[in-house]
Amino acid sequence: MAATKEDILNAISSMTVTEIVDLVKMMEDKFGVTAAAPVAMAAVGGAAAAAPVVEEQTEFTVTMTSFGANKVGVIKVIRELTGLGLKEAKDLVEAVPSMIKDSIPQADAEAIKKKLEDAGAAAEIK
Repeated sequence: MAATKEDILNAISSMTVTEIVDLVKMMEDKFGVTAAAPVAMAAVGGAAAAAPVVEEQTEFTVTMTSFGANKVGVIKVIRELTGLGLKEAKDLVEAVPSMIKDSIPQADAEAIKKKLEDAGAAAEIK
């Protein structure tokens, strides 16, 4: 007598994860297929599997696009934010658009942008 789909499903639901991985490997070998995507989708669940996976951006870059009318004030803020010397900060300000900070959390990026804008510069977060 052949096993029904329900019998197979009940047997799989009582297995450990390691046993299921072994079963999948055996099925891949026997039938010459790869079940990586269907297994991953089955593990997530029916409704959740249909939703696309979207990674949330966790690292941001602050770029100064203009130093505005208060160049000296912006240089002071750049020195404070980056720890650069006076000449390096001046060169960075004059080289707009220039990256100020890279790979930082969103809260830090927002704070840096606000400091730059308060000093008269224009900045953006990417």
